[in-house]
Amino acid sequence: MRRSGVLMAVSSLPGKYGIGCFSKEAYKFVDDLKAAGQSLWQILPLGPTSYGDSPYQSFSTFAGNPYFLDPDTLIEKKWITRKECESFDWGKTPESVDYAKIYEARFSLLKKAYKRSKIGSDKKYQEYVKKNAYWLPDYALFMALKDAHKGKSWAEWEKPLRFRDKEALEKAREKYAEAIGMYQFIQYEFATEWKELKKYANKNGIEIVGDIPIYVAFDSSDAWADPELFEFDDDLKPIAVAGCPPDAFSADGQLWGNPLYRWDVHSKSGFAWWIKRLKHCFELYDVVRIDHFRGFDAYYRIPYPAENARHGKWMKGPGYALFETMKKKLGDRQVIAEDLGFLTPSVLRLVKRTGYPGMKVLQFAFDPKEESDYLPQNYTKNSVVYTGTHDNDTTLSWYYDIGGAERRFATAYINMPKDVKDADIPWYFIRSALASVSDTAIIPMQDVLSLPHKARMNHPSTIGGNWQWRMKDGAFSPAKQRRLKKMTELYGRIVKEK
Repeated sequence: MRRSGVLMAVSSLPGKYGIGCFSKEAYKFVDDLKAAGQSLWQILPLGPTSYGDSPYQSFSTFAGNPYFLDPDTLIEKKWITRKECESFDWGKTPESVDYAKIYEARFSLLKKAYKRSKIGSDKKYQEYVKKNAYWLPDYALFMALKDAHKGKSWAEWEKPLRFRDKEALEKAREKYAEAIGMYQFIQYEFATEWKELKKYANKNGIEIVGDIPIYVAFDSSDAWADPELFEFDDDLKPIAVAGCPPDAFSADGQLWGNPLYRWDVHSKSGFAWWIKRLKHCFELYDVVRIDHFRGFDAYYRIPYPAENARHGKWMKGPGYALFETMKKKLGDRQVIAEDLGFLTPSVLRLVKRTGYPGMKVLQFAFDPKEESDYLPQNYTKNSVVYTGTHDNDTTLSWYYDIGGAERRFATAYINMPKDVKDADIPWYFIRSALASVSDTAIIPMQDVLSLPHKARMNHPSTIGGNWQWRMKDGAFSPAKQRRLKKMTELYGRIVKEK
């Protein structure tokens, strides 16, 4: 089945509260996607963001981002007032997220909402807490303890709490019961609002493509609650961390700093933690994109501590065993394997054996010196083509920034005229993606809107200034919707309703 969709972070949706959320604008975006003939909405990870505001560095792989709760929904439930919402400064510009202001405002409102909700006696809330007992209590306690320690990493807490001494945890649960209750309330409300939005999307023929990072953050409830699953020493400090080796783009490689899994421990448990994680993901999303898929075949292990990623070593991952177990436990599910970067024969064999489609990115295709796997003539049907991803510049800015020979090759390849207007440049690449043999095509919203560099979502290996772009209200106009639908129809990607 040929289909297409749009990549658009929830945080990038327009709205009046400083950051995109599960508001009426999200429902309108679903309507707009439907009008544009799309059948997929790809988002970024939904977890609560930590230092650097990256959705790929979250306090929990199971929890949802408090910023995405819709204040208007809380007003309708009479848990907060409109006057209280309007008393906050939500940022200077509606086209950028000011995370510092969002943090102060959102949590101030959520504390009020929790106290007024009297949620503890609600049966649906009680059922939610019971159903999610495998992660929610640990997460809520973790966040309450972080607040009590003024945001410090769990590695800096006093030893009894770091090592999860039973008596110390019991005392903490009693002492911070109010904060724990608030964090559980936030997660219940997140799940409630997201479930409604996803239900609306599905009803309108739009499937949600979620995104799961392969690793968890060190400063996360996941690492704190289950340290035996990670490469930690006897003092619960990392023995080694994740990253990527040096390459043509970075002489020092990429030092991500995430804790590495003890794959032998996971294997002995029948990958129990991973099955819980993936099951949770498939309750949130229709399709799951697994980031850094090659890490399941072989992962780059960097001794801790290290200043850079130069002295790491490739280690064997769990391979097909994890996905074989997943298929047995969860059945056949829709997965996208993020298989970008240098791919060894064994990585290619793993992707092929799983049957999951890999990714093709047009911005990587146009090296005039050598044949590229990212050129459309080299695609297979079982693949997902993108013009670019959240880690790339917008296609318009990329086109002007690449070298002359590369630009000439790209221009000739997509048959773009010399007198083309800037607003039309990304559309030639969109057409090439939609026309390709790939079963699935996903286009970043920035390219649909023909936006320049300032709309870029992320610069890998940098901190600050990322994850801030928001779409201007009305930018995805009826004219742009019609243009996208016409091209989608032309290349046979309109999914007919069942």
